[in-house]
Amino acid sequence: MTRLTLSDAQWAKIEPYCAGKETDVGRTAVNNRLFIEAVLWIVRTGSPWRDLPPEFGNWNSVYKRYRRWVKSDRFSNLFNALNDPDLEYAMIDGTIVKVHRHGQGAKGGLGRQAIGKSRGGMTTKIMAMVDALGNLVDFTLLKGQQHDMAGVKPLIKDKEFGALLADRAFDTDWLLLDLEERGSKAVIPPKRSRLKQRDFDKEMYKWRYLIENFFCKLKDFKKIAMRAEKTDKSFAANIYLAATVIHLR
Repeated sequence: MTRLTLSDAQWAKIEPYCAGKETDVGRTAVNNRLFIEAVLWIVRTGSPWRDLPPEFGNWNSVYKRYRRWVKSDRFSNLFNALNDPDLEYAMIDGTIVKVHRHGQGAKGGLGRQAIGKSRGGMTTKIMAMVDALGNLVDFTLLKGQQHDMAGVKPLIKDKEFGALLADRAFDTDWLLLDLEERGSKAVIPPKRSRLKQRDFDKEMYKWRYLIENFFCKLKDFKKIAMRAEKTDKSFAANIYLAATVIHLR
């Protein structure tokens, strides 16, 4: 039997938010748990859909259902339904993943996707915010060569947090002013080029390792560590599902 990912306790939390459960009006979906496990197997192993073990069902049927879930934002809805962030403080950072050649053929060309050419070849950057427990709050996708600051505004928009932890690459005047205006503490070391080296909370800054830990856990899922999805929407769906499982561990 293929190794599964979800414990009974994890599934008990996920099940109420899966479409097609027995209490829903209309056709009951075929074994929601087996479907989620099938997608997790693909995301965890990085295998092609055609290699899906037969105990999960016909690979093409599972794939078509996965595509329906992606298009209807069900993976992001599942993540948001279970997400209850502790925003005593938040952390932001970015990580780069390489794009497999299978992920480079989206309709409309690469210009419409968060795929760009950097020193590492074709890459995507995942810009993320995690909470005080190291769990994902939100993320955005950038082209690999884009600066991390390009993803900050959508991450902090409409969010309230007591402090923001980030490395010195995020030491910009507009961000410091934004944090001051919203009453949030900036735990960001100043760039060495600044004439005035302002103080920052060095003890609190040590907690920034939590976002690095999150990225390590995220990249345990091989379909995320090496992007093979042509569209941002599919790649983001994989991240939402992986982050949901990480949060429920």
